[in-house]
Amino acid sequence: MNRKDLLGIEDLSKEEIEEILKVAKSMEEILERPIKIAPTLRGITVANLFFEPSTRTLNSFTLAEKRLSADSINLVSSSSSVLKGETLLDTAKNIQAMEVDIIVIRHSIPGAPHFLAERLDASVINAGDGAHEHPTQALSDLMTIRKKFSKIKDLKVAIVGDIEHSRVARSLIIGLNKMGAKVFVCGPPTLIPKWMDIFDVTIKYNLEEILPDKDILYILRVQKERQEESLLPSMREYIKYYSLTYERLRKFASSKVIIMHPGPINRGIEIESRVADSEYSLILDQVISGVAVRMSILYLLSRKKIDENSN
Repeated sequence: MNRKDLLGIEDLSKEEIEEILKVAKSMEEILERPIKIAPTLRGITVANLFFEPSTRTLNSFTLAEKRLSADSINLVSSSSSVLKGETLLDTAKNIQAMEVDIIVIRHSIPGAPHFLAERLDASVINAGDGAHEHPTQALSDLMTIRKKFSKIKDLKVAIVGDIEHSRVARSLIIGLNKMGAKVFVCGPPTLIPKWMDIFDVTIKYNLEEILPDKDILYILRVQKERQEESLLPSMREYIKYYSLTYERLRKFASSKVIIMHPGPINRGIEIESRVADSEYSLILDQVISGVAVRMSILYLLSRKKIDENSN
């Protein structure tokens, strides 16, 4: 991989995805050591700019930076000068002026990371931009799938829920298509976006119809905070028709199916607790993969500077 920024799965070739996953696998060795620290990114400074709430992604990046001995700073919207009227670009330029090498940004506006990447010398990593993309989550999911099945090609993956507002779904669909998986999406018609036909996916609206013969069921949260209008008659109706219950799972799905969810989980809404905590679930494995993948991306984007420093 020879690029300054990581802005989306759409930009990556299959070969680049393979390299990220290969390096992530080697990063897992660091995470399995008694002392889980390597000097790989010593001298590299990373700024995490999060203008939307985050627990998993921010902590995953922060931990990845610490594991590789990078210096890091966290800036969240509630404590930034953006509240005083400073523009996003001015904030980022001020951060860059502190000799920051990489900026990790999460923002509610689609394209915000791309906007900064065109105007900054520092590398930019997209940690989620509106409902557009969430590339590091998708790469973490691809790694989780690869570890479980030893392949991605030809696997049958059903993504269920609020596809319309999910940046994770968009990135994952693109990634799965590039890696040769067979992708299905399922949800209420109002939560299946009109742009879905640009991807190689099969669309279904009946959950029980899509469950049989799938290798992976990827469950999404209903993102009420992103919905500008009511797209569901009621949450009770959504639960009735689309919640993945243990009864539905055992009755309609394969006994070898695995369950994934990007978090946060709304237990009892899109997924029943008994399913989320069951032997079918790889939800916590996704979190583990997330640290290794983000370590991989930080290293690959820093590789040129690391080589320069070593010379």
